[in-house]
Amino acid sequence: MTVTADDVRAKLKTVNGPDGADLVSSGKLSEIAVTNGKVFLSLTVDAGAVKQWEPVRKAAEDAVKTIPGISSALIALTAERTGGAAPQRPVPQAQGAAAGRSVPGVPGIEAVIAVASGKGGVGKSTTAVNLALGLRDVGMNVGILDADIYGPSMPRLLAIKGRPETIGGRTLRPMEAYGMKAMSIGFLIEEETPMIWRGPMVMSAITQMLREVEWGELDILVVDMPPGTGDAQLTLAQQVPLAGAVIVSTPQDLALIDARRGVAMFRKVDVPVLGVVENMSYFLCPHCGQRSDIFSHGGARREAERLGVPFLGEVPLELEIRETSDAGLPIVATRPDSPHAKIYRDIATRVSAALQKKQGGRAAPKIVIES
Repeated sequence: MTVTADDVRAKLKTVNGPDGADLVSSGKLSEIAVTNGKVFLSLTVDAGAVKQWEPVRKAAEDAVKTIPGISSALIALTAERTGGAAPQRPVPQAQGAAAGRSVPGVPGIEAVIAVASGKGGVGKSTTAVNLALGLRDVGMNVGILDADIYGPSMPRLLAIKGRPETIGGRTLRPMEAYGMKAMSIGFLIEEETPMIWRGPMVMSAITQMLREVEWGELDILVVDMPPGTGDAQLTLAQQVPLAGAVIVSTPQDLALIDARRGVAMFRKVDVPVLGVVENMSYFLCPHCGQRSDIFSHGGARREAERLGVPFLGEVPLELEIRETSDAGLPIVATRPDSPHAKIYRDIATRVSAALQKKQGGRAAPKIVIES
């Protein structure tokens, strides 16, 4: 039996809000997404009534989970500000001994770094995977989180098929590949399914994949961010104290403009920029050996120097990198002796050194978004 949005809506009519009206009649429901037995939606309420609505949100989730054929439900509570100052949302903190050296709110993970770009099409996801594998090769226990909700790449880049198991009905067990734990919304939906979600649903999904996954003990979690400087980046910066961000750019001027925005955004939310990677830095013809600077060359290095952030390295535009990525055989893992794998490991070594220079933790910033 295939569960539809109408089935979910019928169940939500049995749940009443604080004012006594059922949720369907309340006008507070977003569009309902049902994918492979998983339900996603949001409730939009006044910011001043969030505490009253939280038990309703939980009751709605519990009700939806009773529908035959539904394996999980994620209902986000979205606060709308009707006037006055925007409320500051508290950041959950890890409690007791479980915190240890862990990132606050994410027990077991010592550090989280973001791999980001100001625009799409610069090879950010390929860089994130090979950087994570490079960190694995320098002795770290690594996980990778695909936070690009609209364009998840990890299932293809890591050749992972199947779906994650659920532990206790809510926590997900991450998938594994090449000695790394991995989580992506792409593991939960079909590859060609479009993610037609508004910002609050995106933010809730990222938070769930970060906090409701059995990551275990990790030295570092690498997060492949969606391109740009929007909801996902702000959510991650608010939900967890990032140890730093790596910016990926091509050397051309158009990409560098967006890379500047990425650096500025992370600085604005008090996230250290660990450095800039120049991807597609140059092209070596495999037939004649002649070098061509297709997207110019050296622009990211010059921009890093201008902005006062480290330059982490140059990755060439190379057929072998593209072929191994498309096949789910990342070059650092499957061709470790190649010169291109060495480039990624050198970048990973520089990132690792930058992280080791950090002393202690950093409190997660409190972000207030004004309309």
